[in-house]
Amino acid sequence: MADKSHYRVLIVGGGTAGSTVAASLRRHGGPGVDIGIVEPSPVHYYQPAFTLVGGGVCGLQSTRRDQSRLIPPGVTWIRDAASGFEPQANRVSLASGGVLSYDYLVACPGLQLNWEQVPGLKEALGSNGVCSNYSPAYVEYTWECVRGLEAGQRAVFTQAPLPFKCPGAPQKIAYLTADHLRRRGLLERCSLHFCTHAPSMFGVPLFAAELAKIADGYGIDKRFQHNLVAVDGAARAATFEIAGGDRQGERVTLAFDMLHATPPQSAPDVVRASPLANAAGWIEVHQHSLQHVRYPNVFGCGDATSTPNSKTAAAVRKQAPVVVRNLLHSMRGGSLEEGYDGYASCPLTTAYGKVLMAEFCYGGKVTPTFPLDPRKERGTYWWCKTTGLPIMYWHYMLRGYEWFPGHDTGWQARHGL
Repeated sequence: MADKSHYRVLIVGGGTAGSTVAASLRRHGGPGVDIGIVEPSPVHYYQPAFTLVGGGVCGLQSTRRDQSRLIPPGVTWIRDAASGFEPQANRVSLASGGVLSYDYLVACPGLQLNWEQVPGLKEALGSNGVCSNYSPAYVEYTWECVRGLEAGQRAVFTQAPLPFKCPGAPQKIAYLTADHLRRRGLLERCSLHFCTHAPSMFGVPLFAAELAKIADGYGIDKRFQHNLVAVDGAARAATFEIAGGDRQGERVTLAFDMLHATPPQSAPDVVRASPLANAAGWIEVHQHSLQHVRYPNVFGCGDATSTPNSKTAAAVRKQAPVVVRNLLHSMRGGSLEEGYDGYASCPLTTAYGKVLMAEFCYGGKVTPTFPLDPRKERGTYWWCKTTGLPIMYWHYMLRGYEWFPGHDTGWQARHGL
């Protein structure tokens, strides 16, 4: 139960979005802004590094911090989970039975991993070669599976239907696996398959073309519009349903020695059942101001919102300052800014020591931060992925600092692409 029941600003969710908003609001709102943050977990993970854990680059322990270390001074941590939203009454119910009221709400509950939507997947995880970088419970097993591959074996990598967080992650681990096998002299003696519900390698055509070349260079069998619908762990068999074309509805089963699975994902059930949700179950906010379209004292940030951007930590990095500024404008009777342009970034690990930095905004417009051709894999981006971005995350973003380099929204037009 919470020690008090009303907050000037109540933040639901203490992940990347909630922690960033709390720190930024404390830094810029002054001591008069009373803030509470609802978060049940005692542990906070830097999830973008899960690809590196699964690829054997770093350990899981390096990606975690105690949540208590991330709560800014002066912010009250309510260690509980939200069980219901009543925005018409400015209230949030808690799993413990308590009720909190607020003047302003920032909803940042993150995504829900729906393993059970693929029959057999949840039961198979963590054994018989079935792994996933989407959960700290199984990411270390990914590396065990990768390094255990031998000549003549097959690795299958799946990608679920959008939306889901970090859309590049399912193929990142495929490339690291392929590079690991190549370094061991086993790549040509193993079989790798990338099976995606999507009709291409990536949602932004410029990057999709480059990634297809990279996959072909490794000899990865690309199977588009293949959606994972069942897993038999004991038999080491994965069944896919073809989602388009002349074979739509047909089912195909692949045997595997390693299966890296991406679970279907959604906003949490508590959001989907609430008045905050749109018809698809997402927190319905204005895509530029991040203010709720029906409840003006409610804002959303992060993966659970309806904004049509790629769901990444980089998107939160650009969203959170807009949310904080608009909260403060609302409190002071000012006009809201429409400052979020849909920016997201996906550092795609294409080999050990190489990253393709995909940056883009609404409409799939390519918007690089660095004055370099974004279609090229670079070693400097590997440093960004493994060292620079984690430092920025823990010591800058989650501490409420908001100055970041701008992204070039005119790059694509200047290059006639």
